[in-house]
Amino acid sequence: MKRIVLMLTAALLAVGVVNAAGAKKKMIGVSVPSADHGWTGGIVWWANKAVTDWKASQKDIGFYLLTADSATKQVGDVEDLITKKIDMLVILPHESAPLTPVVLEAHKKGIIVVVVDRGLTQEFGYANIAGDNTAFGRICGEWIAKEMGGKGNLVCLEGLPVQINTERVKAFEAEIKKHPGIKILDSQLANWSTQKGLEVMENYLQKYKKIDAVYAQDDDVLKGVLQAYGESKRKDVKVILGGAGSKEVLKMIKDGHPLVKADVTYSPSMMRDGINFGVEVLNGKRPNDFHTAKRSTRYVIPSVLVTKENVDKFYEPKSIY
Repeated sequence: MKRIVLMLTAALLAVGVVNAAGAKKKMIGVSVPSADHGWTGGIVWWANKAVTDWKASQKDIGFYLLTADSATKQVGDVEDLITKKIDMLVILPHESAPLTPVVLEAHKKGIIVVVVDRGLTQEFGYANIAGDNTAFGRICGEWIAKEMGGKGNLVCLEGLPVQINTERVKAFEAEIKKHPGIKILDSQLANWSTQKGLEVMENYLQKYKKIDAVYAQDDDVLKGVLQAYGESKRKDVKVILGGAGSKEVLKMIKDGHPLVKADVTYSPSMMRDGINFGVEVLNGKRPNDFHTAKRSTRYVIPSVLVTKENVDKFYEPKSIY
């Protein structure tokens, strides 16, 4: 009998569903993409930090934190979390479309859903903690058009085929259209990847004889663009704009890089914000009425233009990203 009791106690502690008083914990499942590039590395880092901090101070809420290297793996992770009867799902979808059905399934089973960053492709009652992608694209368009003096040849590198990329591209292109002297030569997906950014930029450099500016949309892509341009030995590009506020690119701005003069913030710390939001909802410190709404409820984190004048406010050398 003693052995059975010990085994039962160990099993309960292993899944983290019992607190010291013996009451059932509320459980939050956190699902994020693996650290396949700098920004998602920041996402994983902030998710781990938030979970660790809450575990130290919050005894009535437990966590499962899972990372996925593909949308298929993440779908499986969410299915596993549903079987564990979690109370809340905090998720940054690997891709919007393939994750929507399983997240909707979780919602239908009564699980409160908080979606960080990229939204889903179907409307239902979830909270969306995200950056302002429309403003992000608009700010980028305004700045690069001004730097180009309203004229010249521009090439663009986009992200993944998800909602936030669409929002950014539409807002950026709407701003550029205000300047008929600027011609967008090409705009292709670069998957927010340094390697893909390198490949796309190499193609652009072979295809177009004169490029005045490059909109990379993302700081990881920007690094690939810089490598391709440097290896080409060309001198025609005057400015390259990324985005997301990585410490590496902010250091370039700080040091006066001749091509990288600005950035637009879109911090991976939003993953911490999403987890904090979820804990506050379960603790009754925030309303959960979004859960019964017919449409998603959006909570926006503003994007900010960073230049040499204000870069010190955003540059954090100890950050992982």
